[in-house]
Amino acid sequence: MTAPALVQKLWNYCNILRDDGLSYGDYVEQLTFLLFLKMADEQSKPPFKKVSPIPKGFGWDVLVTLDGDDLEIHYRHTLEMLGKQPGMLGLIFRKAQNKIQDPAKLRRLIVDLIDKEEWSSLSADVKGDAYEGLLQKNAEDVKGGAGQYFTPRSLIAAIVEVMAPQPNRTICDPACGTGGFLLAAHDYLAKHHQLDRAQKKQLKSGTLFGVELVDSVARLCCMNLVLHGIGGDGTDEVPILVKDALAAKHGEYEMVLTNPPFGKKSSVTIVNEAGDQQKESLIINRDDFWASTSNKQLNFLQHVFTILKQHGRAAIVVPDNVLFEGGAGETVRRQLLQQADVHTLLRLPTGIFYAQGVKANVLFFDRKPAAEKPWTTKLWIYDLRTNQHFTLKENPLQRADLNDFVACYFGNVEGRARPPGAPGSKADGPAVRPYRDRFNRVETERFKSFTYEDLLKRDKVNLDIFWLKDDALEDSANLPSPNVIATEIVDDLEAALEQFREIENDLKE
Repeated sequence: MTAPALVQKLWNYCNILRDDGLSYGDYVEQLTFLLFLKMADEQSKPPFKKVSPIPKGFGWDVLVTLDGDDLEIHYRHTLEMLGKQPGMLGLIFRKAQNKIQDPAKLRRLIVDLIDKEEWSSLSADVKGDAYEGLLQKNAEDVKGGAGQYFTPRSLIAAIVEVMAPQPNRTICDPACGTGGFLLAAHDYLAKHHQLDRAQKKQLKSGTLFGVELVDSVARLCCMNLVLHGIGGDGTDEVPILVKDALAAKHGEYEMVLTNPPFGKKSSVTIVNEAGDQQKESLIINRDDFWASTSNKQLNFLQHVFTILKQHGRAAIVVPDNVLFEGGAGETVRRQLLQQADVHTLLRLPTGIFYAQGVKANVLFFDRKPAAEKPWTTKLWIYDLRTNQHFTLKENPLQRADLNDFVACYFGNVEGRARPPGAPGSKADGPAVRPYRDRFNRVETERFKSFTYEDLLKRDKVNLDIFWLKDDALEDSANLPSPNVIATEIVDDLEAALEQFREIENDLKE
């Protein structure tokens, strides 16, 4: 069975459960529990004959024999029991609850949908791609808010390609969501390097690490890893931590790839003596941060710097306000330019994220040892925003839309020699782009460089730099379609509304 067919088969049943008030997210979560139990049962039988991580009496073999209230009660107890187990098993079932209240529909899901498929016989690509398809459908449910955990896979693929992960190097996503960056890095390493036995073992356990704040999202991430062949039988060391990444440093890594959650401020709910609740901004105070602020995005940027090893490399998605905000924002930008080599900024187009009103960028930098002279000498900016119009349904961002950025990143512009392994070169085998290739860059219409001195001269060291003219402002004949204009208006209004909410909260405080 192909991945799209499997997605459609699983998704069709969701419509039945929607009548009972089950959200897309709840459905994917329940599928996660049941798929894990079914695969653990399959793996314990020939030809695999693995020891099942599931305690006796709580496996799939018992579940398929039950019906009615007995099934509902046993399933609830099974979720409670498995949530107490160690390793990835315990993380997947942590705080798990049965959301399918109708035992008849639960049995139909178990017997008619999942039990009829031999999941272990499907390749990791089919299983993994099918699960990714379910996660994407879940993200498209804008009302459920799941989109904030889903970064466009086309964007992730391009970021990982230019970062070019190397074997035996640790990779972390401190806001891992459903694991998109970790999986893309895993696939890149598996496809672009001839790994020996030891390297394959380390790639499976000991290379990829993530942190996620939300329990339900962390379980989706773990299941995503398992279905892609990462993490093994559920008892292996857990690569995902469920915690607030900003609370403290949680290790040091050679590479960080991340898209922190949207939303400008961290907050905490305070209950007064009368029992009234109100949210107050939570200012993060850490000795290893350059500035104390309640701005979540600025804190994540500082956090990423702290968890990088010296000469470690990072790619982080940040909203526009991180580039121009004064106060703590200026302090963070000055220190980052001083202590890291901030070499590339990709200005992303609007309309590519499930959260509306988001104007974001990808910032690429390398952490460097302490020095008197600033490490940043030149910042290269690629503008993929001006005169670019994308929407989630009619015109979604494709990987091909980022080809020019990838080429410019490596200095592969028309008329210049391409490095070994680059698109269009005659190198044999899979493309492995040396990181040094980015020093061969030349400017193009969309790709410009700005020296460290240029940046310091700008008010508040503002990195929100653009130079292309908007065609729509020059010639009405070049106006995009009405639906694109409407989408951009909605995005701008959403962004303005969010800023007004921040101002309102500041005034209240």
